[in-house]
Amino acid sequence: MKRSLPLLVCTLLAGSSVVAKERSTFKYTAPPDGERPVIVDAVIGPQGSDFALRLRFDKAPWGEECKNRCANATLLIDADNSKQTGLRLAQGAAGNGADLAIIIQGVREYATEGGGAQNWLRVKVRLLGSEASSVDDGELLAELNHRHDTDRIQSEDKTVYLLIDTTNAAIPSGRKARVVYQPPGGKPIQATVTGLIGGGGTHGVRIFKDGNWGRAPQANP
Repeated sequence: MKRSLPLLVCTLLAGSSVVAKERSTFKYTAPPDGERPVIVDAVIGPQGSDFALRLRFDKAPWGEECKNRCANATLLIDADNSKQTGLRLAQGAAGNGADLAIIIQGVREYATEGGGAQNWLRVKVRLLGSEASSVDDGELLAELNHRHDTDRIQSEDKTVYLLIDTTNAAIPSGRKARVVYQPPGGKPIQATVTGLIGGGGTHGVRIFKDGNWGRAPQANP
């Protein structure tokens, strides 16, 4: 079951000492009849050598509430904002050039001998090279879950907080990065964010600081 967080932080820093009002990277209005939870509000940006993400879903992304129809959402990050590297889809596809795929899944598994269902939140991170023509072609860099990787993944109610390690030498970097989200049945959403070498130390998303998670008042309006 979902654990409560000791602290939660998700703010945007306008400078080294001034905290600015949080601004969403993108928002999406979910259809009322959607079968699975979808991302409706995201804040994404660099935090040191990581990409930090605060993702709010329209309903609980994992657990008893969604049972077998939990979240299965994919975010693409074009880390250098260049279509010369990364994923190769059909011409004109929004995901072209994506270097990372972040797959957020609510998992439900039944015990083989009469036990109850086990629920957890899982996140897979795939590296998308120029030879990749689909997300599945990417190299698996990390597989995280909320039970064992609490320094990288946390959740509270409908919100998921992530830190994605980008220290792999094969991940390109730039001053700007592009985020792509494809809602089920909807048009792809694209947004530009500060890149890994674009001054993220003072202007990045801060969801994890000094060894503690914490929450700003804006994180769960």
